[in-house]
Amino acid sequence: MTILITGSAGHLGEALMRTLSAAGRKAFGLDLKPSPYTGMVGSILDRDFVRHCIKEVDAVVHAATLHKPHVGTHPAQDFVDTNVSGTLILLEEAVRAGVGRFVYTSTTSAFGSALRPSPGDPAAWITEEVRSVPKNIYGVTKKAAEDLCEMFARRGRLAAIILRTARFFPEEDDDALIRSRYETANAQANELLYRRADLEDVASAHLAALEQATRIGFGRYIISATTPFQQSDLPLLHRDAPSVVRRYYPEYDALYEARGWTMFPAIDRVYLNRKSVEQLAWRPRYDFRHVLECLRAGRDFLSPLARAVGEKGYHDRQFAEGPYPVVG
Repeated sequence: MTILITGSAGHLGEALMRTLSAAGRKAFGLDLKPSPYTGMVGSILDRDFVRHCIKEVDAVVHAATLHKPHVGTHPAQDFVDTNVSGTLILLEEAVRAGVGRFVYTSTTSAFGSALRPSPGDPAAWITEEVRSVPKNIYGVTKKAAEDLCEMFARRGRLAAIILRTARFFPEEDDDALIRSRYETANAQANELLYRRADLEDVASAHLAALEQATRIGFGRYIISATTPFQQSDLPLLHRDAPSVVRRYYPEYDALYEARGWTMFPAIDRVYLNRKSVEQLAWRPRYDFRHVLECLRAGRDFLSPLARAVGEKGYHDRQFAEGPYPVVG
């Protein structure tokens, strides 16, 4: 199988190119930015360029996108152009070239306002059946691109799998309050309980989706670390998360205290990956138990792949408020 990876200069694109290369599999990287993993530099909005890149390709993994941190620096039209029009061009040219499999990297941000419960309500239990209520142009355009993938798949034109990935970037949080209160590793360790995945697991989910695409035809899946929580935990999670975590991991207090870390006082949502594990035959490895094992051993809990790819940032400049602009 020959695979085209869009966004090959980004976190996930590089991770996929590294993984496929190490396995001796044939893959081509496409990106606007040159990189050691980008063989074809150009825009997914350039139809002639896309047509050239996609010929003799068996499968496409479409990871190129404008991200949530770009909302404060890019106009809405840029999101429509890249995330919607670019996806449409790729889908049309994939069909034209006879590509059989298309895996689209979406985001849990597509759930939007459904992720935040009202005060006094339990934490939100997020499965693929939760209705999307996008709250910014990023979520709107990612959901629109998902709908395009579904339309092409429903018409029988190619097998399309949508992966709604939880956050997996290693950069510090785009929320200034989180940055001010928690060390980056502390915040990301906490998130592996309910809303984060390691880059290596995200990459392996994409490869699993490629393998299962023709059997499934069309599917939408949440990609996140396996949570220990149950639905019965949701009311207390939103009021007193440490007590719930302590019930599952009595040792976490001492390990966190030794590192100078703290748990979030409340958790507002829980992503469930059960469908992706069962239907994609995906086996995520990096979860909160892994974090605790690494703390006990004095090791970094990031996967070797995540460490190798490292930070890339989202902007080419610094802002007065830090690495991210203020978004109104």
